[in-house]
Amino acid sequence: MPIPVFIQLRALLVLTVLSVPFAAQASLLPDFPLSTLEEERPISAASHRVMLSAIREVGDEVRAERSVRLEVDGTGRLYLLNPDAARQDARAWYLEQLQARNATILFQCEGRECGRSNVWANQVFDQASLYGRDADQEYLVAALEDEAGQRWLVTLYTVTRGNRRDHLWLEELKLSDDAEIPGGEASRGRIAGPVIVPWEGDFTVRFDWGVETRRRIDSMAEVKGSQVVIAAFASLGDNETVEESIARAERAATTMSDLLDRSGISRSRHLIRGIGPLVDVASPGRPGNRIEILVIAPPAGGATDE
Repeated sequence: MPIPVFIQLRALLVLTVLSVPFAAQASLLPDFPLSTLEEERPISAASHRVMLSAIREVGDEVRAERSVRLEVDGTGRLYLLNPDAARQDARAWYLEQLQARNATILFQCEGRECGRSNVWANQVFDQASLYGRDADQEYLVAALEDEAGQRWLVTLYTVTRGNRRDHLWLEELKLSDDAEIPGGEASRGRIAGPVIVPWEGDFTVRFDWGVETRRRIDSMAEVKGSQVVIAAFASLGDNETVEESIARAERAATTMSDLLDRSGISRSRHLIRGIGPLVDVASPGRPGNRIEILVIAPPAGGATDE
């Protein structure tokens, strides 16, 4: 029986961390384990253009409704994915890495809604290897802060080429202190998260989360007087009513509340919402059946003891 991709990823990630000397790990994000690094390129510019919307080509000019030019210093890395890995696996894996760093997704698109792949490949990234099928591409850009308070932009582009091989382009761009990015605050003031936890089941609910996810929730919830929002989403089954889907989501949210209460995050701080299928924003990083956990700090001067 073939070994599932997610098990391969976890095993390879452990081997990667153990085999790479600490001094060599200069990248902001680790390499996707099921990939081969084909090229690394320095990116240092006083006016580097980052796309914050879909693109189109008018004449020889690339147009976008939203873009920003920034002083940056960083790298771009081109990866070829292994034959037994798909670009969706890589995208979901990097979304998890960004989520763990409390990144803010500024823009993302999939397929033809992103624009023409040849424009992304040749005009935006100057990487002919990224030219693939318009229906088989994804792009996202995220903002975050590292532990030292340095602000970064991360752009990720994945594509399937005509030969059915998947490529990935990752840019890690360090920003200048005075850089202004629309909607790019790595921290959204009083709101931390969301932490996304996939779930499955019906009357018995099982969560797909690990030690790092639990540690992040605990860290966010350390804010005195904060409120923990547990929002549960559910896909609508073929033979299921909306009410039944919402009821499943509510059971998942209540189960999560019980787990957090037992772990030391008091139920008295929880705000539970069973959303079910009413908000349809499923994506590789947001499966239909999921819990989204937000921690909201109290208003200034409003912290209270539990």
